[in-house]
Amino acid sequence: MAVLEHALLPVRSGEGSAFEAAMTKARPLIAASPGFISLQIRPPTGTGQPYLLLVEWESLADHRDGFRQSGRYRKWRALLHHFYDPIPGVSYFGEPL
Repeated sequence: MAVLEHALLPVRSGEGSAFEAAMTKARPLIAASPGFISLQIRPPTGTGQPYLLLVEWESLADHRDGFRQSGRYRKWRALLHHFYDPIPGVSYFGEPL
C-alpha cells in the first residue's frame, strides 16, 4: 500500500527563491531512496503561506526507517531545514478512498 507524506513548509519570508534553488539540489537525494515514488512541491499563492510538500512512498517504513535514517536525509536536512521557521511536522495518509 502506497503512503502519501504531507508537510506544510513554512519558508522564512524573503527566502523563497533560495529555498527553491536548494530544493532543486535536494530532489535527487530523495528520489534515489528505496521506496520513493514521487515528489511534488507546490509554492504558496500568497505572502506568508507555506509551501506544500507531497511525497509518495511505497511504504511508511521506506520514509521513516529508510530515507530518514540515511546519509541522503542528512544532506537533505542540511540543504533545506535552515529555511523553515518553525520546523514542519509531517503527516501520512493511506490509499485514496
